[in-house]
Amino acid sequence: MARSSEKSSTPKQPGRFKQMWQVFQMTRRYDSSAQWLMLLGFLAPIIVGVVLGIVLGNGNGFTIALWVVAGVLAGVLIALIILGRLAEKAAYSQIEGQPGAVGAVLRSSLRRGWIGSEMPVAVNGKTQDAVYRAVGRGGIVLIAEGASSRTARMLEDEKRKIGRILPNVPVEFVTVGRGEGEVPLHKIPRSLSRIKNTLSKAEVLAINNRLSSLGTQLPIPKGIDPFKVRPQRGR
Repeated sequence: MARSSEKSSTPKQPGRFKQMWQVFQMTRRYDSSAQWLMLLGFLAPIIVGVVLGIVLGNGNGFTIALWVVAGVLAGVLIALIILGRLAEKAAYSQIEGQPGAVGAVLRSSLRRGWIGSEMPVAVNGKTQDAVYRAVGRGGIVLIAEGASSRTARMLEDEKRKIGRILPNVPVEFVTVGRGEGEVPLHKIPRSLSRIKNTLSKAEVLAINNRLSSLGTQLPIPKGIDPFKVRPQRGR
């Protein structure tokens, strides 16, 4: 009896299509153009498929139908890709500016070849400004979370610390924000991928292992998971 009551009290997880609908609703709430971009991404391959079927099918109905089906499948795929990109941007917009937001991006959205941690390497306990670190084939990137006027010294201090043990590894700075010269939260992975490769994969792993021994200046809670944040209801 106890087991049956526990099972009945466990909330049922929404199905795949319901989850997608919830993601779409959240995305549309933050970006009103989302539905039109998805519609364009869905219809464009279908139109191309119809045109190619007519041109290359030589009047064969079966061939034309295959091209149309291929266009529909491609349209569904492109629409889902667009939804995924826009949903990620909308999710991160909800946590932008909050402590730990950069850690959430480094944990879940870094592209291949980059290693990052959701825990910062330096923290200012008074202002909650933080510096995070990512290591990739482009070198070491220090990412500041907070106003650039306050985090500039933190970045330089961390760079000097790295220089003492890895003097020949390039170190770059990224400041997250909306100001001039700053990088929006959702564009961090793209910004890192644009850095010119200077290290091999083996060197990246060796450097990351060496840096792990430095630790952090102040332990703080783990970063926010943007995909668990409940969207705000419209007023």
